[in-house]
Order: sequence, then C-alpha cells, then structure tokens
Amino acid sequence: MYGIRRRWLINSLTLSLIVVFVGVIGYSLATADYYYRTVQDSLVSRASATANFISKNVASGYDSYYNSAQQYARDFSENNILELQFINTSGRVEVSASRQTVGYLPKTGDIQEALSEGRLSTWIGVDPLTGEHVLSVSTTLFYMGHEIIGAMRYVTSLKEVNRRIYTSLFTAVFIGLFLICSTALTNLYFIRSIVTPIQDITRAAKKIASGSYGARIERVYDDEIGELANTINNMSVDLASAERQKTDFISAISHELRTPLTAISGWGEVLLDSGRSDAGEIQKGVRIMLKEAERLTKMVEELLDFSRMEDGRMVMMMEPFDIASELEEVVFMYMNNLSGEGVKLHYDAPEETPEITGDRGRLRQVFLNILDNALKYGGGGGRIDVSLRRGLQDVSVVIRDYGPGIAPEELPLLKRKFYRGNTNARGTGIGLTISDEIVRMHDGSLEVESVLGEGTSVSINLPLKL
Repeated sequence: MYGIRRRWLINSLTLSLIVVFVGVIGYSLATADYYYRTVQDSLVSRASATANFISKNVASGYDSYYNSAQQYARDFSENNILELQFINTSGRVEVSASRQTVGYLPKTGDIQEALSEGRLSTWIGVDPLTGEHVLSVSTTLFYMGHEIIGAMRYVTSLKEVNRRIYTSLFTAVFIGLFLICSTALTNLYFIRSIVTPIQDITRAAKKIASGSYGARIERVYDDEIGELANTINNMSVDLASAERQKTDFISAISHELRTPLTAISGWGEVLLDSGRSDAGEIQKGVRIMLKEAERLTKMVEELLDFSRMEDGRMVMMMEPFDIASELEEVVFMYMNNLSGEGVKLHYDAPEETPEITGDRGRLRQVFLNILDNALKYGGGGGRIDVSLRRGLQDVSVVIRDYGPGIAPEELPLLKRKFYRGNTNARGTGIGLTISDEIVRMHDGSLEVESVLGEGTSVSINLPLKL
C-alpha cells in the first residue's frame, strides 16, 4: 500500500483513532462517575436519615448509644450488600452488623473527617482488611445535640459496580473498534474509487506520451475525475489531430519545396546545355527560375514568421500610415499576378483615406496572404472583390471571392495551424494562422464567412488611430 491510498488511510485512521480514544475515555469516565455517584448518593441519603434517627433516640450517654447500636445492627437485614458499622470516638469498630470487623481500626479518611470535623464524609478505595474495592460513608453521631459520641459507617463493595463499568467500557471499545474498521473499509472503498480511475488515467497518459495519440479513457464517474478523463480524452484527440496535421504539413511543405526546386534545377540544366542558344528560351527559363525562387523565399519567410509567432518573438513596428493607399498599392501590384489567371480583381476605393497605427509591412503581408487564398481556393469564380470601409472606431478590409465556398463545419478550423481543408491546392496551411495573429497583435479581428456555391468573404477589421 503506497501513494494516495496509504496517506489517506493514515490520515483518516489517525483521526478516527483519536476520536474513538477520546470518546471511549470520556464515556468510561462519565459511566464510572454515574455509577459511583449513584451508589454514593444512595448511601449518603440513607446514612443521614439513620444518623438523625439514632442521634434523636439516644436516651442517655454512651451506654444508651451502645445498646441502640447493638439493637440496630441485629435488626439490619442487608448484610449481603452492605456492611453497617458503629465507630467509637477513637475510630475503632465497636458494633458491626456482620460481626466480622468488631475491634478493627479502619483508619480511612471518611472516619477521620466524621470524628474530627463532625460532618458526613465519603471514601472510595481498597479496604485494608479485605483488599476489596469499596465505597464507605461515615456520618457523625451526636449526644445531646452537640457532643460527638461516635460515628455510623456504611461500607459497600464496588465489585458489581466495577463489573458494570467494565462491561460498559468493553462495549464502548467494541463499538469504537467497529467504527474504526468500518471507517477503514469505507475509506478503502472510497479510495479505490479514486485511485483506480487515476491509475487508468496514468496508464492512458503514458500511452499518449509514448505516441499512441487518440487513446481514450472510459469515463466511469461523473465528477472531477470524470472531467479529468474527458480533458485527457480531448487532449488525446487534439494531439492525434495535431500529429496528423504535422504529418500533412511535412508532406505539403516537402511537396511545395520540391516543385520549385525541380523547376529551378531543370531549367538550370537546360541553361547549362551549351548546345542551346535560343535567347527567348533562355529568358523564359530565367523568368521561371526567378518566379520559383520567389516562391521559395516566400515559403521560408512564412516558416520563419510562424516560428517567431510560436515563440512569441513576432514584433510589430507600429507607425501611423494611410491604409487606403497601402491597400491600393497591394491591389494594383497583385493585378499583375492575375493577368494570366483569367481572374478579374475589382477594387472599391473609399471616398476618405483613413489613417491607422500599425505595421504596414505586416499588414501588407496579411492582404497578400488573403488575396493568395482567394485566388487559390476561389479563383474558379473568375472574380475577386476588394473593398475598404470606415466605421466609427475601425476600418474593415473585405476580400471576397466567388469560388465554391467552404463547408460550415470547416469554418471554425480555418485559423488552426497546418489546416488545409479538403483541397489539393498548394500551400503550407499556416498563412491564415499567421495573418490572424498579425491582425490580433493590431487589436483587430479577422473574420471568415462563406456560403457553399457562392464564395468566401474575409474581413480584416482594424482599429482607427484616434
């Protein structure tokens, strides 16, 4: 037994033992006090009444007292449970109902107090004569109302009382042990309901850590442990999805890199062929190589930006600038790329040119990324619209294509890193992720809306410079 089970049992059983121990001791003391006090009160009451009766009926002096004591002792019928003794002023037993202690000098505290202080006194202890645990009550006997003539003493064995006390004590101990055992069993069952699921979760977590992404844990309890199981299940699913996305990304980036490299190396071999001197073909090859090199540069820059974004090292160089002129420059520059694509780009210029504070280079990167996506995924619609609208507190750049659109279930996934959707179009799947982060770092938002068969609209909302 180790871990949580051991700590839990030690803590709970220690507390239970303390509670039971204190409870048993308290109960035992209260029980003993109750029994002793009951016997004592009974004897005190009886001794007081008897002493008053004898004191009032003593006729004259010691002889009368002695005769009355003898008579009272002969008539005493409770010898089986009580010992009745009459004590003289020197503390010696003169008359005994059992006749066994006549002449005995008890020297107990109750006799000494009764004779010296003239008051009723009690004593509990071991009888020096019999070695038995007894309770005695001594009360003073007066002659003529004020002169001490002796004492009357009741003595009773506490054997039966002690037996009852021990019985109560053993009962309390048995109940305490039963409660401790019940607590231990209950705690073991309860701990098992906690430890077993945690062990299952631990095993599943180790499987996930070893690479078994997608492994799931059965949810047994609808509580915090069940919530933990759900969380790890979701994490496992997310890791499996991330692993697939990573694999897809590596495959995609490998393909993206191989295509321009193949073109560059192929045309390089062509240009090195000394047998070919056609100037037009050479220019065509150089243009293709430059275009593919530009693609490679763009991919490398995109990967570097993604790395900076993941590490939190992406920094914006903020400055006031005219977003309308910047967007217009991007649009007209991009029109050249569309000349051979059969796609028309329509730009709706604003009446006013709002000024914002931002990183113009990064925002230019966002506009180009969205335009690239519009061309890749929606270029089949033959048209792309770009507009700039000014609101009360922000400006919105809207880029809309008229392509096949995006399924509703895919929209929430578009900004995830490496997500490329159900398409064979080229790309790394991180462009939109980087664009969304750049816009977010400008305290803006990037929103995507799409309708299947009608196209997709991307809104880049940026706060105005106030």
